[in-house]
Amino acid sequence: MQISVTRRASLLAFAGAGVAAASPAWAQTTRRLPAGVERDRQSILAMAGDYRVRFNFDETVPFVSDYTPREPTSSGGYESVRVVEDRGDFIMLQHMLVAEHEGQTFIIKHWRQDWTYQPRTVLVYDRLNYWALESVPSAERRGAWSQTVWQTDDSPRYGGVGQWNYDAGRTIWNSGPTARPLARRDAIRNPPYNRYNSINRHALTPTGWVHEQDNEKIGTRDGQQVAIVHEDGVNTYDRFSEYPVAAADAYWNDTKEYWAGVRTAWDDAIARRRGVWVEEEPQNGAITGPVLMGLADQIHAGDMQTQPALIEAQATITTATSAA
Repeated sequence: MQISVTRRASLLAFAGAGVAAASPAWAQTTRRLPAGVERDRQSILAMAGDYRVRFNFDETVPFVSDYTPREPTSSGGYESVRVVEDRGDFIMLQHMLVAEHEGQTFIIKHWRQDWTYQPRTVLVYDRLNYWALESVPSAERRGAWSQTVWQTDDSPRYGGVGQWNYDAGRTIWNSGPTARPLARRDAIRNPPYNRYNSINRHALTPTGWVHEQDNEKIGTRDGQQVAIVHEDGVNTYDRFSEYPVAAADAYWNDTKEYWAGVRTAWDDAIARRRGVWVEEEPQNGAITGPVLMGLADQIHAGDMQTQPALIEAQATITTATSAA
C-alpha cells in the first residue's frame, strides 16, 4: 500500500518523529575483535528488536529574555529495529515505524544508525543544507565509536563520536557535542532557532534501551549563533511484540534491495565532495524524502519493480545534490 506524503507526515507526527538479539536473517560474518571491542559490539546489537517507543521532549531553560519554553511533548508508537550489516567494526541498524490507523497497518522506514569503530572520518552537520565529511583526530578515535544517523530517505542527519562505558553497572555511550538540523516537530513551527547542538546518550535498560538527548537549540541574532533554550529528550524503547511485527519485516524484505541502492547513491554523492549539499524541508527533512519514500511504497505495494525505481531514485539524488 502506497502512503501519501500527507499521511506519512501525520504518522510520523503521531510517533514523535521516532526480543533484544538480532534475527539471524540479518546477521553477517564478523571479524575477530578484542574482548573490549566485542563487548561494545554486543551493546550496539542489543538495540535491535521490537519495541513500544515513547518520545518525550521538554524545553527546560531559556537563555534569552524574550523566549518562553513550549509545553512538553510526548508521543509514541511501535518500532522494529533490524541489523542490516554487522562487520564487527561496522554495524548498521535500520528502524521501521509501525502504525495502525482505521484498521490499516502502515510501515514507515524510520531513522537509521551506523556505528563505526575508531572512525577516521565522520559525516557532520556543518550548516544549513550542508553536511561535511570531517577527519577524526587519532586521540579522539582511539577506542571510540562514531554513530552516524540518517533520515527516513537515507539522506544525512548527524554524526558524533564517543566511548562506550560500563562503570557503575551501566552500559552507556556518550557522544561529544554534535550539530543537528531541526527535527520535524520543531521545523514545521518556524521557531527562532535553526539547529541543535546536542549530546546523545544510548544506554541499555532492563526492558530495552533509551536514547537521551541534551539539546541546545541555537538561533541567529545580529549575525551571531545564540543559544535560545535547552531541551531534554528521552526516547524509550521497551521490548514489545504485540503489534504487526511481520508487516515491518515484509516491508523490509520487499524494499531492502532498493534501499541498498539508495544508500550507495548517497555514499557516492558524499564521496565526490567529501560532503553533500541537499536542501532541507520541514515536513520530510530533505527535499528528496517524498520521492524516495514514495518509490519504496510502490515497490512494497507491487506497483513498481526495484530497478526502475532505483534509476529514478538515483536521478533524484543526483539532481538534489548537484547544487552549491
